[in-house]
Amino acid sequence: MTGSRFPRPPNLTPDLPPWGVVARETMDFFLPVPSRITDTMSGIDWEDEDPFEDQRDEIENPMRRLFGEYGSDYKLPVSVGIVASAFARILDLLPPLMLGVAIDAVFLETVPYHEAFPFGGDLIRSVAPGTQEGQFWFTIAIVAGAFLFGAIFHWTRNWGFNSFAQNIQHDVRTDTYDKMQRLNMDFFADKQTGEMMSVLSNDVNRLERFLNDGMNSLFRMSVMIVAIGVVLFAFNWQLALVALVPVPLIALFTYVFIKIIQPKYAEVRSTVGKVNSRLENNVGGIKVIKSSTTEDYESDRVDDVSFGYLEANWDAIRTRIKFFPGLRLIAGLGFAITFIVGGLWVLRGTAPGPLTGNLREGTFVVFIIYTQRFIWPMAQFGQIINMYQRARASSARIFGLMDEPHRVAEAEGATELDIADGTVEYDDVTFGYGDEPVVEDIDFVVGSGETVALVGPTGAGKSTVLKLLLRLYDVDDGVIRVDGTDIRETTIRSLRQSMGYVSQDTYLFYGTVEQNITYGTFDATREEVVEAAKMAEAHAFVQNLPDGYDTEVGERGVKLSGGQRQRLSIARAILRDPDILILDEATSDVDTETEMLIQRSIDELAANRTTFAIAHRLSTIKDADEILVLEDGQIAERGTHTDLLDNDGLYAHLWGVQAGEIDELPQEFIERAARRQARTDADDD
Repeated sequence: MTGSRFPRPPNLTPDLPPWGVVARETMDFFLPVPSRITDTMSGIDWEDEDPFEDQRDEIENPMRRLFGEYGSDYKLPVSVGIVASAFARILDLLPPLMLGVAIDAVFLETVPYHEAFPFGGDLIRSVAPGTQEGQFWFTIAIVAGAFLFGAIFHWTRNWGFNSFAQNIQHDVRTDTYDKMQRLNMDFFADKQTGEMMSVLSNDVNRLERFLNDGMNSLFRMSVMIVAIGVVLFAFNWQLALVALVPVPLIALFTYVFIKIIQPKYAEVRSTVGKVNSRLENNVGGIKVIKSSTTEDYESDRVDDVSFGYLEANWDAIRTRIKFFPGLRLIAGLGFAITFIVGGLWVLRGTAPGPLTGNLREGTFVVFIIYTQRFIWPMAQFGQIINMYQRARASSARIFGLMDEPHRVAEAEGATELDIADGTVEYDDVTFGYGDEPVVEDIDFVVGSGETVALVGPTGAGKSTVLKLLLRLYDVDDGVIRVDGTDIRETTIRSLRQSMGYVSQDTYLFYGTVEQNITYGTFDATREEVVEAAKMAEAHAFVQNLPDGYDTEVGERGVKLSGGQRQRLSIARAILRDPDILILDEATSDVDTETEMLIQRSIDELAANRTTFAIAHRLSTIKDADEILVLEDGQIAERGTHTDLLDNDGLYAHLWGVQAGEIDELPQEFIERAARRQARTDADDD
């Protein structure tokens, strides 16, 4: 698919997000204001559709909880930021005020110097020089001091709010991650990686934006509005009322805008989620795309979802770009009214219409400047409200994840597991991920130093049986004991530390070969690492890598082959020297010759420890002390390799399949295999 089916909008934002650009263009109408509009309404970082809606809905007052649990530790920096913000804004207002004073009292001399101030005249009279030139330099000194100390207070304000926001962001992210990594496996089975990254990244970052930019802007604008209002009313309350005419219109206009734009933002969030999902899937499946030569097909699919995002986002942009010109028109109306009324007042020397009193030229200049600085902050409140709403939703998602209950909970008073013999007993164990059991009535004992193998068709429950031993899930019925102790009565940490687990889904972390082998055994020496690698038949290929054991393996070990990754995973387990060894298809990704070498090392490793082995390649487990044959979640057969072959049951048929004796298999076995495969396909769908 080439070309666009929709007229692409002009590049409104060559350097800045849309909100910031329009805001800045609008503010050019006024005198420069030393503040920035934060991009909180643009669509560049909206997250996917909310996968944590159920958890979020259970959280009450998430922002109160955020400040209560995390903000209390950082009261000092935020207090410093608030106080500094107040002083910085007051000092920002001094130069325009002194300009008006200088016009009336120094240049035009229409009023004594101390009377040109709206308040504090007695203090000014006691410190200000009596000469015109002296008053000029005194005014310059006040303006220079305002800029100097204002810069100091601005720096202090930014330090305070940034310190407050960054520390809370750090604490929330680390606490959320720590909580998430301790959740049960069924939680991760229901969530995609991108969804959890959205909480750890987008939601936590959105909190930081509100705590820094939002709160900073809120206090800054509050001080500006109050201080300007006080000065304007102190100068001339009648003209102050005239200057405030646009305020109700701005408030109403902003309220209507937010009501209209929110559902449009929701649609953009939905469409950007579809774009992210499509891109994530395509990048992950890039080898399939290339090998299938489906680049054009996938480009069309990306174009479709991207076009949906363009339409939704352009709809929101059309609404947004109408708002600021309208706001500018209202603000311009207020400026025009103030200029007309004040200008006629100064020009004629008498108050127009029902107004009374006098208006000096310098006071009129102060009004013109302050009016613009007063009206624009009022318009920004809509933005702050939007930032708050987004931060509130994000904090609800974060605390919803933090409050996610444990299905595998550590018992109160749990004891440390100290393995003496390593005897493992499954006593009538039943477990299911939902209503239907996956494994049922599993009953067997593995003695100290023995090896038991679990075999069976795909989906028979082999891996689930061993995940229960690791307490990645808890049994629904029955008991699993290690040396006679119910594993639910031991600490999870001590239980898992006593075991070495090698999965068929080998995972390597970004880092060096040595760092991956020592993962979990961080104090191992280089000599111990090399010895473990030799036992796993990994040392030879590691030596041939560019930097040996210091070679970076890339993300997920992408620079290594599947067999190399698997051998490093085995070396990791060997280095751990566990009391109980669990091998889940530990040699599935290696060639036959390498498998023979690794198997010899595994046999040596398993000689004096309790070992569980799952294998589809039955030749690797034929020497096990006992073989358990699982079918449909139950133990269908058990015995040694020779006994099971003599029994001529499921195991013997599976052996026949691998031996190439397919023509000799009974029809009943083939039909059952077809039914099992159909059920597996249905579960995958």
